Amino acid sequence: MFQGIGRFSVNRPWLVTLGWLVAAVALVVLAPQLKATSDQSEFLPSHYESVRAVSLQQEAFPQGRQPAAIAVFQRADGGKLTDADSKDVVEVASGLQAKDFPKVDKVVADPSAVSPDGKVALGYVLATTDTAYDQALVESVRKLREAVPGQLKGTELELGLTGPAATALDAQEGSSRTDAMIMMATLVLIVVLLLAIFRSPVIALLPVLIIWLVFLVAMGVIGIASDVTGLEASSSISAILIVVLFGVGTDYTLFLLFRYRENLRQEQQPKEALAAAAGRVGETIASAAGAVIVAFLALLLSSMGMLSNMGLSLALAVAVTLLAALTLVPAVFSLLGTKAFWPSKSWRKQPRHTLAERVGRLASRRAPIVAGVTGALLAVMAAGVLGFKAEYDSESSMNSELESVQAMQDMRHSFAAGQSDPTMVYVRAAGDASLDEEGLAEYRTALAGVDGVDTVSPAQLAETGDVARFSVVLDFRPTQDQAIDLVAGDLRETAHAAAPEATEQYVGGTTAVLADIRDAVNRDYALVFPVAALAIMVILALMLRSLVAPWFLMLSVGLGFGGTLGATVWVFQRGDDGLLFMLPVIVYLFVVAIGTDYNILMVARLREEIREGRDPREAAALAVKQSAPTIGAAAVILAGTFGVLMLAENSMLRQMGFAVAFGILLSAFVMATLLVPALTTLLGRKAWWPGNRAAPESPETGADPVDEEEREPLAPVRTP
Repeated sequence: MFQGIGRFSVNRPWLVTLGWLVAAVALVVLAPQLKATSDQSEFLPSHYESVRAVSLQQEAFPQGRQPAAIAVFQRADGGKLTDADSKDVVEVASGLQAKDFPKVDKVVADPSAVSPDGKVALGYVLATTDTAYDQALVESVRKLREAVPGQLKGTELELGLTGPAATALDAQEGSSRTDAMIMMATLVLIVVLLLAIFRSPVIALLPVLIIWLVFLVAMGVIGIASDVTGLEASSSISAILIVVLFGVGTDYTLFLLFRYRENLRQEQQPKEALAAAAGRVGETIASAAGAVIVAFLALLLSSMGMLSNMGLSLALAVAVTLLAALTLVPAVFSLLGTKAFWPSKSWRKQPRHTLAERVGRLASRRAPIVAGVTGALLAVMAAGVLGFKAEYDSESSMNSELESVQAMQDMRHSFAAGQSDPTMVYVRAAGDASLDEEGLAEYRTALAGVDGVDTVSPAQLAETGDVARFSVVLDFRPTQDQAIDLVAGDLRETAHAAAPEATEQYVGGTTAVLADIRDAVNRDYALVFPVAALAIMVILALMLRSLVAPWFLMLSVGLGFGGTLGATVWVFQRGDDGLLFMLPVIVYLFVVAIGTDYNILMVARLREEIREGRDPREAAALAVKQSAPTIGAAAVILAGTFGVLMLAENSMLRQMGFAVAFGILLSAFVMATLLVPALTTLLGRKAWWPGNRAAPESPETGADPVDEEEREPLAPVRTP
């Protein structure tokens, strides 16, 4: 099949290229845009208590909205607010209210919302929409900010906007800047590295143009999936898509070009060499991409909408990249022929691969030592995983100079830490009964008695009289670990145990959402990890026709995962600060899936050498010599593209960039180049059972060779 696809693309390059161009234009014009959201509550299933609390809030208190944004007033000199300042606060709020911004219902100043130290007063931006992340509302917050300086003239006040809508605005603006920076840095990195490898400006620039076209097609496909399935992407998905598409796309292009150049050096004609390369590399690329795709699709099993949506988006993107690698890339290089390598002449010369040859000899001749040392190194790094601490505070990852972050810090200096976003407790009477005021007063007292609770508001009754709401201000920041532990533990337990009889109780709000997210993520760890590993092992077994090789390959990748996460803990985790709570899932999927790509390349070449009659030791040495340059070049480019995320303002993107880049380099230069060849040498012919009974065994392994009559013919699989 892959031979046929390769010949078709090489022999009809104009048709294939034109087809991709038409598809790209059509999708850019017709496909809907991705719907971005930062509202974490939308990512949880409906059975979680915090989500049910949101539903009850909308049903019982349709007009009782939480502020979409909070205006934090303080004097410019940092002193206490005077009576004149308090009047100015009201006038500023009234002036902003008069401007009538879309989706903004009211801008009000609360005379009672003055901090105990008298230094901060609060105003509230109430919206006409249920979600503070509505794009029109976020845009209105931008216009509110622009209008603030004019309203403050003649006063001694400063004003900063914070809260959900203001935070969403800052996150979007930061994401746009990050995307542009990451795109530029990624392009420069890929061009420079390709130029250094091939010494050809054509090859340095052409893959970037090809992958940009693939990026447009992939975004269109994801947009259609978004429209059909209701998919919503998190605010960071575009940055991740950029590095995945350009990184993986460059990798697959390199796999083809290295084999194409190898065939040209054997004096094959350009079209013949390219068609043969596309056919031989096709199965390897398809297997490698398949491992990545199934790993991403495993995220669909996540109870977190944020992860499942990300998994579907990335799987679709890699699938489009695979299709381009099998069709568009051969077609474009068929049009250019050997001119693609201009002005370099190095494609005509056989390389020495001196370093790769030495590494191959080391891995094959000192297999027990290499396997032991690399395994021990990975195990030592993996020990850092024991200190991993999940961080659920998304605000802590944002730039501290942003207005929403600074205003929130100013408010927390003067108010209780939880004042900005109270936890909401709802009580609903069963049936048609009404709630008893005396019982609600006792319930309020019980809630206020929980250690870590600052204040509890009096019960607010719904018009129907069967639902009451309490606003609970905590001593901790809403996204702080202590707040999450408190809500998930003592507060929820008290809310359920001390409630009036014949009632239902729900604890909601941001902190409750984060508590439920923590439970969901822990559940996902136990499900997504093994499913992804099992799916990848099935692909390896089918590709290698072996039941043994997948086990030691996944063992090596598992060690790489542990080593990667452990190293990230040591580099980034300081004091009470934790790491992105999704980091283990992301590292597992990227390192396991993409790291398996390099293992597939190496082990497929090992099998090829074995089938040509070489003993395991010789096969390992030759496989490393031939494959290590391809793996090394691909890994450096892919790791570089993910490493670009370390330039982002968001600390969580920086953590992700380091972890994935480090894991890819570890997979390529330690696991694929050293550990896997060493283990394969140690196992000998047993590594290929039951699909490679024709492989002769060297005297050093202690196994008997197989007679020619007993051998079964098997189709060779070649790799770059």
